[in-house]
Amino acid sequence: MDTRKRQPIGVELVKRGIVKEKDIENALQYQREHPSKKLGDILYILNVCEPNKLIEAIGDILGEKGILLTGEKIKVKLTDYFSLDVAQKNKVVPFEVASGKIKVCFANNVNNKNINTVKLLLLNKGLVMDSYITFESDIDKILKSMEGEVTTDFDVPTENNDTIIGLVDSIIKTGMKRRASDIHIEPMAEEVRVRYRIDGELFTAAKIKKEKQQQIIGRLKAISNMHQEKQEAQDGRILLYEDYNIRVSSQPNVYGEKFVLRLLKKNANIKNIFDLGFPGTEEELRNSIHKKNSITIIAAPTGEGKTTTLYSIMDYLNRPEINITTIEDPVEIRIPGLNQIEIDNKSSFSSSLRTVLRQDPDIILVGEIRDTETGEIAIQAGQTGHYVLSTIHTIDSIEVITRLRKMGLSDYDISSTLATTISQRLVRKICPKCRKERKYNDIEKKIITDIGEKYNVKFDMSGTTYDAPGCKYCNNTGYYDRIGTFEVLNLTDEIKEAIMLGKSSLEIRNIALQQGYRPLVVDGIQKVIKGYTTLEELNKKLLIF
Repeated sequence: MDTRKRQPIGVELVKRGIVKEKDIENALQYQREHPSKKLGDILYILNVCEPNKLIEAIGDILGEKGILLTGEKIKVKLTDYFSLDVAQKNKVVPFEVASGKIKVCFANNVNNKNINTVKLLLLNKGLVMDSYITFESDIDKILKSMEGEVTTDFDVPTENNDTIIGLVDSIIKTGMKRRASDIHIEPMAEEVRVRYRIDGELFTAAKIKKEKQQQIIGRLKAISNMHQEKQEAQDGRILLYEDYNIRVSSQPNVYGEKFVLRLLKKNANIKNIFDLGFPGTEEELRNSIHKKNSITIIAAPTGEGKTTTLYSIMDYLNRPEINITTIEDPVEIRIPGLNQIEIDNKSSFSSSLRTVLRQDPDIILVGEIRDTETGEIAIQAGQTGHYVLSTIHTIDSIEVITRLRKMGLSDYDISSTLATTISQRLVRKICPKCRKERKYNDIEKKIITDIGEKYNVKFDMSGTTYDAPGCKYCNNTGYYDRIGTFEVLNLTDEIKEAIMLGKSSLEIRNIALQQGYRPLVVDGIQKVIKGYTTLEELNKKLLIF
């Protein structure tokens, strides 16, 4: 969008004679009652002038071409260019294509980030984007009408099951079949929406009549061992399915109680650490994790695979002559040869860790450092000859130091015990069934080159990259499964000294960069170069452009 300094849109429209001052006053009154609505859309809703003239004037004011988008003007199939989810997220509809140029229409309140995302997606398909804007309500209406037409190839649960028991069972089993990590069952104003999180992305799978809401809630509470009469947040578990341990969380919202089911496979295979995407050689891995008298911490936001990486490291270190004990909430995968402890209502990480220290462990896994007490005991364990592995919620491996400081741990304890921090993000892998080779375009080359120059890394773009248009195998998303991007910070003597001296995370980062540390984005670009993922997918996690 054009961001040049201009008068408020209402003033501009009055000056151009499109609307009257009274119309603006009425629109502003309407906006006070509906604060999420933009002025242009309100004027359209109030029908104060001819819609074509209104959107053309708004487009001219914003430095874009305005168009009143109707179904008759749409001459292309949306999913030939991107998924319905991408269209909904970016509020965009393609409507015409010819001679390598594609016309797309955005909602009039969309931002530059959304426009650039769509532009790059289309450029990767060899199409130059010609952008227009229209009223947000019309974009929403068009995308809503497509929901019934655009299939994600789910075997979706339907209301045709004979009983509520069958319906809930169908919802859960479909999630298992489709590799969902979470199932969201959400009461809405006029329906109950079912969504699955697959490879980190949410997909709408079904919409169920509102009249069945209370029966669904009752069934979920019954099989989760929750109180039926309580209309408050609760936690429970479903143990009806042989291969799964399902954690259930309920939370009241304005339309009823929402449920999220976390699907945990009981006997999931533990992946080799390198199959997860861990960079470097086995020798480099050993230097990072094969230690005593120290702590290794894995850092990432929620849902980015920290626990999976911990399990892979545990599996790598597991030998008969080593006593490994884990403290988890919950135990997600049972590993033969390990002593695994599950936190319950009567225990905590800190209290369990005190007990474990009396069990003669060599290696201790603490599921998460959540508070000062757990951090202090973990530090003490590292200082008394044990090797401790844990996770923490923070944005990257450098910020682990800041997080521990904020918990109240001393610079001496951190520098003397912390040995390695690992940060990671999960990105979706390009679908192997429908991916298509192509050359890097100029925009991609510039993005990759700029990152390489910033971190003094030479990326090889002589080969090809890939697009994936989507197919039945990947539910028309173009992606299947996920891979990790990693950064590893091994605390050298210089970094430990900087911590002892109380230097900031920025100063520590500069020292680390001089000693070979490379941030997440470098490994991410390497995975793009190797054909595992795309720049668009990497950008979702790391905001690189």
